[in-house]
Amino acid sequence: MRPMSADNTPQGEPGPEPEPTERATERAGGQGPQAPLPGAPQPDATPPGAPRPEPEETGRQRLAAGLWPPRFSRAQLIVALLLFVLGLGLAIQVRSNSDSSAPLRGARQEDLVRILDELDGRTKRLEDEKQKLDDQRRELQSSSNQAEEARRQTLERERQLGILAGTVAAQGPGITLKITDAKGQVRSDQLLDTLQELRAAGAEAIQINGVRVVAGSYFSDEGGGVAIDGKKITQPYEFRVIGRPQDLEPALNIPGGVVQTMEKEQATVAVTRSAKIIVDALRAAKQPDYARSSSP
Repeated sequence: MRPMSADNTPQGEPGPEPEPTERATERAGGQGPQAPLPGAPQPDATPPGAPRPEPEETGRQRLAAGLWPPRFSRAQLIVALLLFVLGLGLAIQVRSNSDSSAPLRGARQEDLVRILDELDGRTKRLEDEKQKLDDQRRELQSSSNQAEEARRQTLERERQLGILAGTVAAQGPGITLKITDAKGQVRSDQLLDTLQELRAAGAEAIQINGVRVVAGSYFSDEGGGVAIDGKKITQPYEFRVIGRPQDLEPALNIPGGVVQTMEKEQATVAVTRSAKIIVDALRAAKQPDYARSSSP
């Protein structure tokens, strides 16, 4: 009788072959190696100690890396600076043009028509003056007694220059402008603007509160009032102006003009047309110190 081993196998006889591991696992009630689920992270197959590959960049990352940090050359910086200065200059120019034309954009239709009529009147006056000078030249060339004609025109020119210089009295159609400034807000620069507006509208002779105003007159603030050529005048300020009334009055009433400016200062402005305005304030003729006539 042969001796038995612990697993009841006779000693000396070969035992049963071992079952495969998978089959043994199944018999034990376990599961074999399972396939990875979809979407699950894959195990890292990189051997330990080996360098990991760099992750591939996306298109957005490459675009961001190309734009930042910015890389500018000196030429590009100069061009950018010049474009900035040019754009700033254009913006300032457009804004200044818009500010200068703002009163006209907000003007009423009748105000715009009045302004156009005033411009037409100025053009007509210049054309009339040109025609008058052409007639005088033709008379001098065709007159049988050129010396007498020249003398007559010289006297006429002398009277005209005397009116402009304020050395002779003048009369003619025009307007009377009265500015009442009860609160004393009107200053010399505003009276000067009024004078310039009247001259631009064709005023030929102007007198303010008994002071003859000519090309060399100046205005200044003095002792709470206004002085013309050093002579202080008090309100109400009365302008006697000789010229075409149809041109003078509209020039004062344009949007943003003299009347609106004075009313903003709480002053009262009254304009009266007249067929006869007398300007009788005179100025002494002043002999020039250095200028002499170049005519023989």
